[in-house]
Amino acid sequence: MLKKAPRTVLKSQMKKKSDIRIGKNADIMIQLNLLLVLHRLAEESRVKAFEEKTATIKVHHLKAVSKKLLKSTRG
Repeated sequence: MLKKAPRTVLKSQMKKKSDIRIGKNADIMIQLNLLLVLHRLAEESRVKAFEEKTATIKVHHLKAVSKKLLKSTRG
């Protein structure tokens, strides 16, 4: 299991934007969203590597998928 980012660090980063109101568990929601995006990136990179008939996910697989993924996750 990956280490989580400390809650205090996340809260301090979010408070730098003083014009935004932050709820109690916003930092936990940010961590969950980050994990979902990373999981989706890994899955789509695995599919891309499988299409190219390689057993390992390489950097160019991640780069090819990340552009498409970032466009689709943008709010």
